Amino acid sequence: MSDAIRVLSTLALKGAVHGLAGQYQAAGGARIDADFAPTLALLERLRAGEAADVVILTREGLDEITREGRMVAESCVDLARSWVGIAVKAGAAHPDIATEAALRTALLGARSVAYSRLGASGILFARLLEQLGIACDINARAVIIPQGFTAERLVSGDADLAVQQISELKQIGGIEVVGPIPYELQTPAVFSAGRMAATNKPAEADRLLRFLASPEVAPALRESGLEP
Repeated sequence: MSDAIRVLSTLALKGAVHGLAGQYQAAGGARIDADFAPTLALLERLRAGEAADVVILTREGLDEITREGRMVAESCVDLARSWVGIAVKAGAAHPDIATEAALRTALLGARSVAYSRLGASGILFARLLEQLGIACDINARAVIIPQGFTAERLVSGDADLAVQQISELKQIGGIEVVGPIPYELQTPAVFSAGRMAATNKPAEADRLLRFLASPEVAPALRESGLEP
């Protein structure tokens, strides 16, 4: 049996988890074996029987699998909030996205916009396009990726703007985060963690959860683009 603790995490926490893994192990914790994907993809994998010790999802996703009996309810903790933002390729002009009208103009003026089909940010953005009345115009030339980091499409030149959680945008080099979509147009995603009911390492899982929810990890969360 591996000594590592298996973590399945939403992409938004990838930077933070990678940054904290060494700190956790140096403090006497187990090695973290982490895999990252959008919440909806992780839900499918968990329901198909994939094993893990700790899972980090959106709060809604965590609540779903808790109701299904896969997660220990009393172990669940909220870790961070995240806002959806917009990025451009490094060196490119930063469009004005400070207001609803400015954002609408910026999106319509882009050659192509990259966003995610499965991620929480992509679901929010698709709804926002409908709300702004520009869904047909934007989607006719959008780059909609099934999963992964939308900002990669800025580096490759496939898109002028990338939309995703700010913590996910910051995972990619060669880009610049313009800022968040206006706060009044979005609800922050809350990312939470819990212990899987079927884990054979409950004590180590709980130790990791206490660490992730502790004040000492707050700087790493902020650095990665999240709000503790």
